This record gives sequence, C-alpha cells and structure tokens, in this order.
Amino acid sequence: MSGGLVALLDDVAALARIAAASVDDVAAGAAKAGAKAAGVVIDDAAVTPQYVSGADPSRELPMIKRIFWGSIRNKLLIILPALLLISAFIPGVIPYILMLGGTYLCYEGAEKVWHKLRGSHHEDEESPSVERGPDAEAKVVKGAITTDFILSCEIMVISMNELAAESIWVRAFILVMVAFAITVLVYGAVALIVKMDDIGIHLAAKDSARSQRFGRLLVRGMPAVLAAITFVGTIAMLWVGGHIMVQGVHDLGWHAPYDLIHALEHPVAGVAIVGGFLAWLVDTLCSAVIGLAWGLVVLAVVGPLLKVLPFGKAKGSHDEGAVKEQTDSHQPERHEG
Repeated sequence: MSGGLVALLDDVAALARIAAASVDDVAAGAAKAGAKAAGVVIDDAAVTPQYVSGADPSRELPMIKRIFWGSIRNKLLIILPALLLISAFIPGVIPYILMLGGTYLCYEGAEKVWHKLRGSHHEDEESPSVERGPDAEAKVVKGAITTDFILSCEIMVISMNELAAESIWVRAFILVMVAFAITVLVYGAVALIVKMDDIGIHLAAKDSARSQRFGRLLVRGMPAVLAAITFVGTIAMLWVGGHIMVQGVHDLGWHAPYDLIHALEHPVAGVAIVGGFLAWLVDTLCSAVIGLAWGLVVLAVVGPLLKVLPFGKAKGSHDEGAVKEQTDSHQPERHEG
C-alpha cells in the first residue's frame, strides 16, 4: 500500500514537473512572439492617442476603454480563429501573409519619412478634434477600432510565425496571452500618455514648489514625448518590416540581402562584451534601410492610387493627419490651476 502511495506521489511530482516545464515553454514562446511584434506595438501606441485628441477630458479614459475591448474582440474573436484555421489547413500561406504585413509596415514607415523630408505639415494643420455627443464619440471609437484591426492583424501574424513548431493548442494559448499582454501594454501606455497633461496640471496646482515644477515640466514635455514616440514607432516599423521582407525573400530562395546583412554583422560580432549588441545594431540598421527602400517603392506605386480610390487614405485611415473629420475646432481648454 505504501509502495503504491509512493509511486502515486512520484507520478504526481513528475506531472508537476512536466506542467511547470510547459508553463515555462509557454511563457518563453509568448515572450519570443511578443518581442518580434514590438515594432507594430510601438506604432499602435503612437497612433492611438490622436483618436481622443480634442475630446472632453472626462471622456478620454472611457473612450480608451471601449477601444481596448474592441481590440481584444478583434484579436480573439476574428484574427485568432482565422490564423489558427490557416495554420492548420494552409500553413504555406502564412509567410505570404507575413510579407504582406511587412510590406504594409515598410509603406507606413516610408510614408512618414517622406512627409518629414518634404517638410509636410499636414499633421499640424489637420490636428484631429472630436465632435460633441455620443454619436460622434461612437464614430471616433469605431474608427480607432478599425485601425487597430489592421495593426492587430500584423501583431498576431508576426507572433504566429514565431510559433510554427508548436502544436495548435499551444499556439492558441500563447496567442491569447500575447493578445491580452500587448493590448494591456498598448492601451495602458495610451491612457498614461493622454492623461499626462492632466497629471501635470494637478501637480502644478499643489502647494509644493517641487510638485509645481514637475507638473509644469510634464505639461511642457508632452509634445516632445509624443514626437519621440512617433519617431521610435517609425524606425521600429521600418526595422520590423525590413526584417520580415529580408527573411521572407531568403526563405523563398533569394539569399543576397540576407547574406549581405550577415556578412556586415560578422566583423563586429567578435568584439568583446558588446559584440552581440553591435551585430544586432547592424542587422537593425540594415533592415531599416531595406524597409525604407521597399516602402518608398510601394509608396511610389500605391500612393497615387490611394488618392483616387474610394477606400484610399484621402477618405480616412491610419494616417495621423486624417484620422477624424474637422468637425469642431474648439477643443476643451485645460487650465493650470
């Protein structure tokens, strides 16, 4: 009897070790999948604050909450089932979907660089504002969720590609984790960004001179923070998009770009202590340059079409300067105490 109990306890312990290892594998898979989607995540966090720009401050967080749950529905109820079905029945399509998403990232990044180099100020001239009323708010939220769907597709496809060796159930579980973690990260950051000036105004109204200085610093620093996020998001899009394209064409049989990047990495990879970082930096810069070049090609071809097609950017899309209509130029004022 005691022998049977000991054997049972041994089996339980073995199962516990297997379960713990599985949890570690899932966590590692989620981290790996999420890391590869970092460029799109940064872009998502950079794009979303504009949707609540001009809203009544009391409506900012409720709007972000609605967009958050819309993003979760996009990922879990539409994108995830579609990707699992594709991976189960036609997995050969995933690399092409991934390259299509990479092309989109390169195009978006190149478009932002092009507008910057041309000195275009349409983003300042057409800063979005929000019409008053629940109907207008619902329209803005719907537009944000639509844009989020595009970015969520890219995030989930990139993550799925990193999990090709896993079983379909492990893939599903990891992608659910990635969906929740990334959405919480993005919209938590967005909520912090859009309320930062309110926090600054609150601190500036306190009696403490230190709090007042810090509060005024927050309010004055927000434009620089938003500009930095936009810059990092652009570089991240070009880097991730370029890397996807290089890896994609390598897998399809054109090895020259991939081999060139690795040849450039080789001289710095052996540098003591910082060799790994320098190799990553070379890979990142080369991928960003390739992403920019490919994006400019796509921009030259697609850009003129988007101006005339009914679903083009002129009708409203991801572009920061044309997210919402200019329906009310009088935004709610926020006073420093």
